[in-house]
Amino acid sequence: MKNSATLYLPGQEPLGIPIITGSENEKALDISSLRAKSGYITLDPGFVNTGACSSSITYLDGEKGILRYRGYPIEELAQKSTFIEVAYLLIHGNLPDQSQLTEFSRKLSNHSMIHEDMRHFYDGFSSTAHPMVSLSAMVASLSAYYSEASGRASVKDLHINSARIMAKVRTIAAFSYKKSIGQPLIYPMNDLSYEDNFIRMMFAVPAEEFTVNPVVSDAIRLLLILHADHEQNCSTSTVRMVGSSNANLYISIAAGIGALWGSLHGGANQRVIEMLSMIHKSDNDYKKYIEKAKSKTSKFRLMGFGHRVYKNFDPRAKVLKESAAKLLDKLGIDDPLLDIARNLEEVALNDEFFIERNLYPNVDFYSGIMYRAIGIPTNMFTVMFALGRLPGWIAHWNEMKSDSKTRIYRPRQVYTGHTKRSFVPMDKRS
Repeated sequence: MKNSATLYLPGQEPLGIPIITGSENEKALDISSLRAKSGYITLDPGFVNTGACSSSITYLDGEKGILRYRGYPIEELAQKSTFIEVAYLLIHGNLPDQSQLTEFSRKLSNHSMIHEDMRHFYDGFSSTAHPMVSLSAMVASLSAYYSEASGRASVKDLHINSARIMAKVRTIAAFSYKKSIGQPLIYPMNDLSYEDNFIRMMFAVPAEEFTVNPVVSDAIRLLLILHADHEQNCSTSTVRMVGSSNANLYISIAAGIGALWGSLHGGANQRVIEMLSMIHKSDNDYKKYIEKAKSKTSKFRLMGFGHRVYKNFDPRAKVLKESAAKLLDKLGIDDPLLDIARNLEEVALNDEFFIERNLYPNVDFYSGIMYRAIGIPTNMFTVMFALGRLPGWIAHWNEMKSDSKTRIYRPRQVYTGHTKRSFVPMDKRS
């Protein structure tokens, strides 16, 4: 068979496995018919070697440190684009022209309000509840107000549904924060940009005028762009899996938010700040913690170093490294945590222990510093991640729904439990 590999299994004829080549010359073995033809399945814990789909949204090369949205390098988009342009690009496939951008922005403004009844939902949450709890629940509840956004209608009306959820999740996120600190909710204003609207809803109070700092606005823009998509990560795969059951867009994204909340995924930047704070309280003795990280007997890990996919460097971290320093300088912030971060980075980049293990600073390392400088509390870091990742989730959900080859996700397993046994009555159990 041309463009195929041959698999030899005990007692069976050689089996041809088609080889699939992606647009960036990525190679894959198509095993979709393996079980039907041979009775075998593959075992791949964590799916680290398994492609669940074909996608045209994001290209990632972990060995070379490449990340592109729809073909555009992340470095170029971070420098030249707005978050709304990037969102449109991910969702619709191309950068918008002026009329498309204007219309998309108009929809974002028009759909920024949430139903007034939803305000009462916040009363049901404890004031100490993590904002991700209310964010996930509130996004899921949007299904009760927009039931038409289900099935094929979700795909057909993507322009409206994508703008609606992006606008309302921004409002829900800010309201979740205000609820957590006991302040009045601040309603959105249609004449503000996406980033400025969010900042105002987060930090304004009714008792005084509020002006958005353009330095903060640009930092938010950058962070949202760099988090907008990252191929088939845990939360994106969750959105696709839930959506494959024909669940609507809101429920699928609510599930993705739940996956993102985990400390090994979106919660990692919060753990970076917690680690830096711990080192600061320990007389800034970062060298002690470097040695702990290198020790085979210590359970201590440096948060924000290394990545499941990137084996060279995280291209997002390279952008944020310079941006974090500029942000703190422009805001006039002398943050000792940034000094610790710089010292840790210098050691990691020059120490053979870290070099051999590809433990380079990742996006979480610097994003936490920037959020802290802006004034966003640590329990909102993952919410910010979710806000940025929305366009990617929407794009992948839509791509999955629009693909005629999509089937409901149903992984197999290798069973390792008891073989067949007979039921034992209670009085005969030892």
